[in-house]
Amino acid sequence: MDPALELVDLTKRFGDKTAVEGLSLTLEPGAFLGLLGRNGAGKSTTLKMVTGLLKPTSGRIRVLGLDLEANPLAVKRQIGAMPEDMALLDMLTGPQYLRFVGRMYGMPDALIDGRREELFDKLDLAVAPKLLLTDYSFGMKKKVALCAALIHGPRMVFLDEPFEGIDPVTSRTIKDILHSLQQSGVTLVLTSHILEVVEKLCPLIAILDEGRLKGFGPIDDLKRGDESLEQLFVDLVGGAQKGELSWL
Repeated sequence: MDPALELVDLTKRFGDKTAVEGLSLTLEPGAFLGLLGRNGAGKSTTLKMVTGLLKPTSGRIRVLGLDLEANPLAVKRQIGAMPEDMALLDMLTGPQYLRFVGRMYGMPDALIDGRREELFDKLDLAVAPKLLLTDYSFGMKKKVALCAALIHGPRMVFLDEPFEGIDPVTSRTIKDILHSLQQSGVTLVLTSHILEVVEKLCPLIAILDEGRLKGFGPIDDLKRGDESLEQLFVDLVGGAQKGELSWL
């Protein structure tokens, strides 16, 4: 069986700045990876490259057995993505936007609307019918972006900070949804700065620092004894400063 994701020497440069350098890793189908790193470590850039939103400077990306550069549409039909900036069409309502997304995947309207109603119900997303996305709260927009990533039944899902701005009750629902997706064989990759969530949710982690891979593997294999994920993270990337302030 082909790997769900294969990155070989993946590199992205913006002028003189290298955002990702020589990243290589492989995920088997059904894996659940937590992609970690400090701000600016290259997480979002990596997700944008593997979902076809950014072209790598060099390296190779294979998704679900397909070369992304050679088969971009075939890959995009089978994946779901929730990008960092959500990329919503703000002058549509939530239902209109999901109708648009579903049609892009060739779904019939009845199927789109049925799945949208189920997703909205699960995520407790009750909005006025004519309320435009531009007037949604940040958390409501995150929920709609998640719905758009899942509505077509993808085989692989990439989520950039899916729990940011989400209330605790809905966070629990999202965790349950992600667990059920993994159990059905969907491969998942998410980024999050909430290490406690990643520690409980993701059996597999990858830690980036300044665009380079610092650690990759099952979380229990990388941790030493009862070490927390936070301590492992700090040990690998370094740079932690004492939090005292001189005037307090």
